[in-house]
Amino acid sequence: MAHTYQTDQYEGMIAETVTMRGHNGDTIGAYVARPLGSGPFPGMVVIHHAPGWDEWYRECTRRFAHHGYVAISPNLYHRDGHGTPEDVGAKVRAAGGAPDARVLGDLDGANAWLRSLPYVTRKVGIFGTCSGGRQAFLAGCRVKGLDAVIECWGGRVVQSKEELTPNQPVAPIEYTKDLSAPILGLFGNEDKSPTPEQVNQHEAELKKHGKQYEFHRYDGAGHGFFYYDRAAYRQEQAVDGWKKLFAFTEKTLR
Repeated sequence: MAHTYQTDQYEGMIAETVTMRGHNGDTIGAYVARPLGSGPFPGMVVIHHAPGWDEWYRECTRRFAHHGYVAISPNLYHRDGHGTPEDVGAKVRAAGGAPDARVLGDLDGANAWLRSLPYVTRKVGIFGTCSGGRQAFLAGCRVKGLDAVIECWGGRVVQSKEELTPNQPVAPIEYTKDLSAPILGLFGNEDKSPTPEQVNQHEAELKKHGKQYEFHRYDGAGHGFFYYDRAAYRQEQAVDGWKKLFAFTEKTLR
């Protein structure tokens, strides 16, 4: 549990790379971490950011397991070849990013994979940062059967007509009316994508459609303030953000 750790409690987890069925039934790689024991535990789909399916995201997957969730992080770039996460990520960015339709198919597959496990409850959330934040919101609107959405600084949720591409043909904000789960949004007020104005638009749309949402905005933080391995890291804001995040998942997924 997030807030009740005792020094004498038993703790253990298994973390490993697995394969799962994604978009169009393709087999793709995924990283899974789960607490030991029969549970049942809530599930969490963990969407990696544009820099790639990297070490921070494997640590993040284990962090969810440490807090009592069965977490799966699918490799959304599996079909783009293999190598270092940086090299693969750069290749995908140069090609305009992973297509939204394919990403949604993979996230739907990850949700189904979790729900097939005997030790997962009926509750599954989705979490993403950066491009993954955008994709988490998109999944909350387009994928059936998610119980909580955590969007961290999702850039390009709001897109102008000029910014639309064949890979990203519709701005996610257009789907707000279809959002089917409560959403938590964490944003830095110094971010350029999304800007505070775009976050305002995003919030106004959620309000307009009567969605259950909780947005937290941090002064002194920009894009990627959770990433302790980058200059963007902001310790105080990140610690508070994780606290808010686990308070939200306790409420929505337990």
